[in-house]
Amino acid sequence: MKNILIFICGFWSLCRACTFGKEALEKENLFRADSLLRQILTLYEVKEYGLLMENYPPKEQEQVTYLADNASQQINPGVSYLWPYSGMVSACVSLYRTTGDSQYRKLLEKRILPGLENYWDDRRTPHCYQSYPVRFGTQDRYYDDNDWLAIDFCDYYALTGKPELLEKAIVLQQYIYSGWDDVLGGGIYWCEQKRESKNTCSNAPAAVLCMKLYRLTADTSFLTLARRTYHWTRENLRDPSDYVYWDNIRLDGTIAKQKYSYNSGQMIQAGVLLYQATGDSTYLKDAQETARGAHEYFCKIQPIDGGKALFYTSSPWFNVILFRGLKALYEVDGNPEYVKVMMDNIDYAWRNTRDEKGLLNADWSGNQKDDHKWLLNNACMVEIYSEASQVVLEQ
Repeated sequence: MKNILIFICGFWSLCRACTFGKEALEKENLFRADSLLRQILTLYEVKEYGLLMENYPPKEQEQVTYLADNASQQINPGVSYLWPYSGMVSACVSLYRTTGDSQYRKLLEKRILPGLENYWDDRRTPHCYQSYPVRFGTQDRYYDDNDWLAIDFCDYYALTGKPELLEKAIVLQQYIYSGWDDVLGGGIYWCEQKRESKNTCSNAPAAVLCMKLYRLTADTSFLTLARRTYHWTRENLRDPSDYVYWDNIRLDGTIAKQKYSYNSGQMIQAGVLLYQATGDSTYLKDAQETARGAHEYFCKIQPIDGGKALFYTSSPWFNVILFRGLKALYEVDGNPEYVKVMMDNIDYAWRNTRDEKGLLNADWSGNQKDDHKWLLNNACMVEIYSEASQVVLEQ
């Protein structure tokens, strides 16, 4: 069966390469990233606040279900929560990194980053971004939300050298580690206001963040903290049967064993960064084991026009964060298997699943359609098309 799957994916990749060629495929993916970005900025715009909508078209009763109280919360002003908005920050940083085009720097500094500051909460200490714009009241603050943004600030600082970006990343890192304590032997909570669990999604990207800060500053305290965070997460939340990461551990020691692709993706990336910094091959072995486990766990055969193909079936953003890890690993070990499937998936999604507005459905295989397109599910696709443009796959 595995050989059949490899044949299917390999044949699809060969067809894709023959259709576009390497240089043409790079240009095609950059075109996709840019055109999707423009559509999002137009369709989701909320001019009154300089922000973006949670969904397009907006729902009559706009609600979210991903907050810590596990209850749907209605969005009254009609602008997005922080998490979806952060996807636009990542998207624009990636496009500036891959192209060097000043239009993306201008977009970041004139529109996206000023919009982000609507979420900045300096009324509570330590300062950080809260989950909804502060003008609408006090909201919960999430350590993982601030992880993603601090990583973006590191990446953007590496491109621009603007000191305020590094300063903001360090401020956020300090906030994130205010969520670490000795309960369960360490680890960072998920939500500041509801300290009920310590999650892979708050700890794994914190390790990535510390490694990026170490690379930027050469401050070994960041390396020490990255190691400590990585090892706590590995020891407490890695499934020893397949090396894929569980979601969280509750304060009574009970493990929530749901598996989401982004959690493993961040531990893969953290492992690669630690391997590159230390030369310790244990980190590389960890990353390779988790990449293999994630590939086998999250990839499923799906029906498509003309046959069947292998797809990563998690939500788009979860898969994009996994791609960050898989891409980092490929650049070190040269094994194209996992990134190849992901790149085939997004190629198929672009050609077969966009709606009349040019937005993508969450299901890359096209078997399920979304009446309302979530901002995060399309913002993240800008990032992955941008990043895919820089991947050269040897056939």
